[in-house]
Amino acid sequence: MGEETRVSPLKNFVAGGVGGACLLLAGHPLDTIKVRLQTQPKASCTQYVLYTGTYDCFRKTVSKEGILGLYRGMGAPLAGVAPMMAISFFGFGLGKQLQQTDPGQLLTPSQIFLSGCLAGVFTTVIVAPGERIKCLLQVQASSGKSRYAGPLDCALRLYREQGIRSVYKGTLLTLIRDVPSNGLYFLTYEYLKHFLTPEGQSVSQLSTPNILLAGGVAGILNWTIALPPDVLKSNFQTGLSRREAHNIQNVLCCMHVNSPLVMFGGVLVLLLNDDNQMFIIMLNTDLTVFLTCSSHVPHMLLTCS
Repeated sequence: MGEETRVSPLKNFVAGGVGGACLLLAGHPLDTIKVRLQTQPKASCTQYVLYTGTYDCFRKTVSKEGILGLYRGMGAPLAGVAPMMAISFFGFGLGKQLQQTDPGQLLTPSQIFLSGCLAGVFTTVIVAPGERIKCLLQVQASSGKSRYAGPLDCALRLYREQGIRSVYKGTLLTLIRDVPSNGLYFLTYEYLKHFLTPEGQSVSQLSTPNILLAGGVAGILNWTIALPPDVLKSNFQTGLSRREAHNIQNVLCCMHVNSPLVMFGGVLVLLLNDDNQMFIIMLNTDLTVFLTCSSHVPHMLLTCS
């Protein structure tokens, strides 16, 4: 087995920031469609739903707001993407170290899963308020009201009106979504990396297509368990049926009355978005690591072994 080249934390931070920014540019339009599909009011007997599906939501958004309408709310996640990536991999690395008796010890699948779960806990500090602001900005245009001028205005108004608790509204649901899904993501990704590595070679020598395949499959499995709590989170953070959802129990009751299938709202968009995002982030992260290192490092930021 060849020795893996180590990349400094600063270079990983820069690479993660550039890769994450490219991820947002590629994936945010589909995320906007996902949130609007998840949070649209249920149709009554006398009215139609606002959006009948993914393409209908895309078409109406572009015709009403232009292409930039698909990028509403991107400022908050864009500001937090570099530290979020850094914290995620710091949490994953810390989780592995806490379970290792010596640095060279191989971890069991359950230990890798728990390490990924810890990464999900760490990133919630940044993800929860970013998601709150992003979702509010994404849905305000479709409701016909522009209450917030932008991410900063949204954050300041939330803080002035109800304090820091309002900014972090939905943190529990973000944890419920991200902790197990991050665990499953890292577990699947690590397993597939080693599975796809030819015998006698190091994981760091894995080809780019195989890394893309591992990341894409891991991302899809990630969202299979993340989507139901994500639907709850989006509705809880933005209010349900044009009124504020005061607690999680209210959201669950409304979801139960509407249909259990509403818990999987936006699933088509997520499947399209996830592979797109995994391709973009890993390709651009690899390029950034290449430019910031004295020699090319074949593995991406997501290669955490």
